[in-house]
Amino acid sequence: MEKEEKFLIIEQYRVYSEAKESFIGRNFQTNRFYLVLSLVLFLLLYIFYALTPSVAPIVVGSIIGMAVCVMWWLNLDSYQFLIKIKYAKVLEEMEKFLPFSPYKREYEAFQEAKKDKKAIVFSDFQKFLAIILFCIYLIIFSNGISSLLMNLIKIY
Repeated sequence: MEKEEKFLIIEQYRVYSEAKESFIGRNFQTNRFYLVLSLVLFLLLYIFYALTPSVAPIVVGSIIGMAVCVMWWLNLDSYQFLIKIKYAKVLEEMEKFLPFSPYKREYEAFQEAKKDKKAIVFSDFQKFLAIILFCIYLIIFSNGISSLLMNLIKIY
């Protein structure tokens, strides 16, 4: 392999590696947005519950909360897929032409730590959090619907 060709591969690897890190950064920003949005919505639901006897805003808010959680989970899943396929796979292929394979070794070390229960996958934790918040909104929705039904039964 020529010196110029090696330099080109190293430069492509560097650019792609920086793009992966930038993409991961955007992923964290997006997750932070969904988490804050979910918590603010939860706070608003609590305020509505405390200040108004009306159940309708709580039902509508809980539907919005469930939709946000579903979008958050789908976003997490798509980012995770893109990072694994678009970046990790390509970087691993590029590493075949390099004397050292940092991403491959990092992945192997991570898998070993995960197998020994020394590491928790942060993206899995985020998905778990989105599911927990979805369940909380589902409970709020169910409670609101049951209150509406009870009020309808009292009227008739």
